[in-house]
Amino acid sequence: MRILSILLFGLCASFHTTQAQWFWQNPSPQGNPLLGVKFISSDVGWAVGVFGTILRTTNGGTDWTTQSSGTTVDLSAVSFSDANNGAVVGEDGTILTTTNGGTTWITQSSGTTIDFHGVCFTDANNGAAVGFFGAIYMTTNGGSNWTYYPSGATNTLRGVSFTDANNGTAVGDDFTISRTTNSGTTWALQSTGTATHLYAVSFTDSSNGAAVGLSGTILTTTNGGNNWTPQSSGTSWHLQGVSFTDANNGTAVGHLGTILKTSDGGTTWTPQSSGTTNILYAVSFTDVNNGTAVGLSGSILKTTNGGTSWTSPSTGLSNTLYSVTNTGASSWSAVGGAGTILRSTDDGITWAPQSSGTTNQLWDVSFPDANTGTVVGNFGSILKTTNGGTNWVTQSSGTTNTLRGVSFTDANTGTAVGLSGSILRTTDGGTTWSAQSSGTTMALYAVSFTDANTGTAVGNFGTILRTTNGGTDWTSQSSGTTIQLLAVTSTDANNLTAVGGTGGIGKILRTTNGGISWTSQSSGTTNQQLWDVSFADANTGSIVGDEGTILRTTNSGATWTSQPGGTINVLLGVYFTDANTGIAVGEGGTILRTTNGGVTGIEDNDTFTQPTDFVLEQNFPNPFNPSTTFQFSIPSSQFTVLKVYDLIGREVATLVDEQKPAGSHSVRWEASGIASGVYLYKLQSGWFVQTKKLLLLH
Repeated sequence: MRILSILLFGLCASFHTTQAQWFWQNPSPQGNPLLGVKFISSDVGWAVGVFGTILRTTNGGTDWTTQSSGTTVDLSAVSFSDANNGAVVGEDGTILTTTNGGTTWITQSSGTTIDFHGVCFTDANNGAAVGFFGAIYMTTNGGSNWTYYPSGATNTLRGVSFTDANNGTAVGDDFTISRTTNSGTTWALQSTGTATHLYAVSFTDSSNGAAVGLSGTILTTTNGGNNWTPQSSGTSWHLQGVSFTDANNGTAVGHLGTILKTSDGGTTWTPQSSGTTNILYAVSFTDVNNGTAVGLSGSILKTTNGGTSWTSPSTGLSNTLYSVTNTGASSWSAVGGAGTILRSTDDGITWAPQSSGTTNQLWDVSFPDANTGTVVGNFGSILKTTNGGTNWVTQSSGTTNTLRGVSFTDANTGTAVGLSGSILRTTDGGTTWSAQSSGTTMALYAVSFTDANTGTAVGNFGTILRTTNGGTDWTSQSSGTTIQLLAVTSTDANNLTAVGGTGGIGKILRTTNGGISWTSQSSGTTNQQLWDVSFADANTGSIVGDEGTILRTTNSGATWTSQPGGTINVLLGVYFTDANTGIAVGEGGTILRTTNGGVTGIEDNDTFTQPTDFVLEQNFPNPFNPSTTFQFSIPSSQFTVLKVYDLIGREVATLVDEQKPAGSHSVRWEASGIASGVYLYKLQSGWFVQTKKLLLLH
């Protein structure tokens, strides 16, 4: 019963299997920034990045598969000693290890909460991780235990390179270089001759190495760092990653897609064409020909000829997308920066660009039927299609004000709104647009009509305008807020929801009487600006916002539940066709799709009764099939974790992993895909820890 006792009194390691229910559609394979990459052969490699992203390839990067990390923290670096044994490090002291190539990742106890930035393993047992405050942690048993060793510096360490179990070098901020020749037992600072930050280091043997950093800095050594020589990189862009395969051949990558190549040990560097302007954060070469670089917006570049040419196996456009809508059945349209219009005819699985004829930013799109659509954007841009976007025709808006929102109720009748209180109306499909008096000079960001006559517009400083006669008259409504409102949606003339935010503060407003009164709703995420909202019916809605925020309600907004979207990219647009099927779009060309309402099998409902003690209730029902509810109470705000384990200590599901306010909380777990059996659920909140059993019977 040793494993069970470890579970009850605090797990050191856990197996992760929980999966998100929003899936990347663009870019492919995904769009989170990738911060680290490691290949152990020309075919097999891993890339890691923001929001717990881990990718693996077995065909040289042509195809990548997502591996479950079991975490949403940013992962900064990855190291593999062979095809099976590897480690990943990241924020908050995170260290993950695998012994099966990443099929399962195990969270290890690092004994610290500092952020790690670099990791290097020389074999399955011996490894080092470096990070904040000059911290260096070493392991000799594959990551099961980690020991702190002082580096001699207090500056953040960004990279580490070992050539064998004894010889290693760590680099970091403010010209820090620290060297060990005894497996990390002692570290000695080395003189660099420069006062700049260093971000990465690569050694091929105990003598020959290179470090790169701020403003194009490149340093090389041929004597283990006793002397470091500054080299001319020919660039002032920051260099983030470096990889040498032998004493002569190396590649450095950095900002604005910079790639530099040397074949003489770093004495001279030649720029190579990357084909991207995205920041490249890391690079890994296995020989002089085969290499991979990764970076911003999920960028992946590969070469098989030493960098003479770099190609991207990732697909999709990277322009920011601001709005998305369903155009009928399985067809969708999305619009965004630089005149981008994308079209999908297979329910969002694949997307193809359409020619808009403009480079203006396009903010919103409305299709009243499968063929007829209108797009609005900067400088009064209005585009019209009558064939599903095969052709887009420019219409005269009569204004140069940016238009931010558009709503059509049929092929002929539509309204557009924009800056300086602009409201335009058409009743002939956009052949002519007429200005309407809004009664305000506030910027209007969104508009929603339920029929030809009844509509609502929202905008800056809490502005809400209402019309019941097609815009002949617009009446100001009291929103009760001065926060800017960025989106509005209506399921009928009476029921509307508006969202927005200012300075990272999110806002949700709801009316059930056509806006006569608006009520503020709790989003549960006061530190995130909210950009768009979509309701599939009177009860079921979703909101998207900053840092990948996705909120869902099934009770008209009485409660909103946060969903993991798998990204920290800003999400700017969302649309649901029914309670289950929806698409969210945003920064860097992000397109996410769900077919189950974004539910991960877990629903969380909180109430705000003030308890006096910690309590973990027995789940109900128990036994259960296929769902059950967990209830717990906490007397003060605490970081709270509620997880389900099997009887040998493997993690089955994470139900709660966040700061929770004082109160009574309930979480529903949907276990349809879980095998019948006895499981354990454990609550950790502050000092309180309690575990109970539950029985799943299919």
